[in-house]
Amino acid sequence: MSDIAPLPEPIDPPAKSRGNSVATAGGIMMVALTLSRLLGMLRDTVMADRFGLQLDSDSWNLASTIPDMIFMLIAGGGLSSAFIPVFSEFLYTDREEDAWKVFSVVTTLCMIVVTVLVGLAWFLAPEIAAFMSDGKPKFLPNGTLFVDQVTHLGRIMLPAQFAFLIGSILLGTLYARKQFAAPGLAPNVYNLGIIVGALVGSGIGIGIAGMAWGALIGAVIGNLALPTYFMLGRGGWFRPSLDFRAPGVRKFFNLLLPVILGFSLPSVCALITQKYGSHYSDGINVVLKSSNNLMMAPLGIFGHSLALAAFPALAQFYAQKRMDLYRDQVSKTLRTTIYLSMPASVLMLVLAPQIVTLVYGYGKAAHQMQLGDLALSLRVFSLGIWAWCMQPVLMRGFFSIHQTVRPVVIGTVMTALFIGLCQLAEKTSFGFLALPAVTNIAAVLLVVALYFSLERQVGVLDRIGIGSTLVKSLMGSIVMGLVAYGTFLIVPANLHKVPMLLLFLFVCCCVGWVYFYVTRALKMPETAYLDRAFAKLDRRRSRSR
Repeated sequence: MSDIAPLPEPIDPPAKSRGNSVATAGGIMMVALTLSRLLGMLRDTVMADRFGLQLDSDSWNLASTIPDMIFMLIAGGGLSSAFIPVFSEFLYTDREEDAWKVFSVVTTLCMIVVTVLVGLAWFLAPEIAAFMSDGKPKFLPNGTLFVDQVTHLGRIMLPAQFAFLIGSILLGTLYARKQFAAPGLAPNVYNLGIIVGALVGSGIGIGIAGMAWGALIGAVIGNLALPTYFMLGRGGWFRPSLDFRAPGVRKFFNLLLPVILGFSLPSVCALITQKYGSHYSDGINVVLKSSNNLMMAPLGIFGHSLALAAFPALAQFYAQKRMDLYRDQVSKTLRTTIYLSMPASVLMLVLAPQIVTLVYGYGKAAHQMQLGDLALSLRVFSLGIWAWCMQPVLMRGFFSIHQTVRPVVIGTVMTALFIGLCQLAEKTSFGFLALPAVTNIAAVLLVVALYFSLERQVGVLDRIGIGSTLVKSLMGSIVMGLVAYGTFLIVPANLHKVPMLLLFLFVCCCVGWVYFYVTRALKMPETAYLDRAFAKLDRRRSRSR
């Protein structure tokens, strides 16, 4: 999703302007999603500190699957992906009135559907909770039925899906107009809501239910109220309408229908993992969810930020029939994504114990055996980070050319394969670690299938460049990982948290430069971005003297 990278300066002015625009968007989204992931880790730290990493936290993670099923059924992740290309087509062909008409119809219908589904899920919550909690103890330590707590927490969070799903359409209007700062606030406000809820809930005696209330309030403010304010403030409008004959409405539903009917791996992977994780010992659900959250940090920072930044540009190029620019943008975005995600994958592999201790080793969780399990799980998950980061770029590549059938069919096939692998994993001697392992296998197969299927639709991408980036990034990451691992071999294991944090940050900065200089020595074009940034700084310094 970007020219963001370190790629050679384009020669013609329009291309340069295009690159700068996508690079700026990518930078904004990367900062916003980095903050979101940091707040997400802080959220998990607070949960571990206040409630530990055992049954209470398991109930929170399993309760989250109840509203998540609504998101999956209505294809929450596909709403904006189906909406942005249609909205952009009108916007960039001087039909803005039609753009807001289709927005009004889509939003009105989604409000009705989401309200019905939330009500249905409310009544079915006990059955869903029992299905997802299969294998867990019947009672919590305080005597509460485990399924009852899962049901209660899930019902509190259910109305948040209205905010998420309607908010995704509101945010789509901002993305289509290349306004990224406001959408960057939404996940941060949501995470802040959960953090405050955990702190307040543990203080006033409602326990982990405080996190559920915080999630609901954070979702309403961050994903509904703020996007509405920014959209209306920039000239948008909404008039309730069910005029399905309005231009673009049929195309939107044609794009969305395959996503609704399909069960794509990226959207249901965590839910399936939680289901199979409930068959293992107490605390394993939170171990899998927490290690998956850590693995998702680089996915959000690099994969989703670059995909979101490039998506409007890709939709614009397709609307303008500039497929040469389209292929160039997809290739550059994939290369940038690999260059940034590969070192993150290796660092999480070699420094998993330190990361887990710094994020979760507090309060009730500080001396629990789950910390060791969490580090092992993170190491296994880390092997597939680079593949997960490529996936959103490829999916946006399909959605930007108004195709959802192919990626959803591919994702659904991979989901079926993943479920089969999970069932086989239960019969192996690897225990719960088999679950993140089969997740990685499915992620790599999904990326390979998406890549070659996209090429059949848009033409051959920069295979040589992408392959070269993959190999050279891996080489640089191995060197970087060895330096980081060797450094912590000579550091005392019993360092206090603050010195450990400072040392960790210092080592990450140092090995980041190791990676940069190794990849520059390998003549990777992605390093040119930093070179240009340094050159600009030097010019500013010389002018200020």
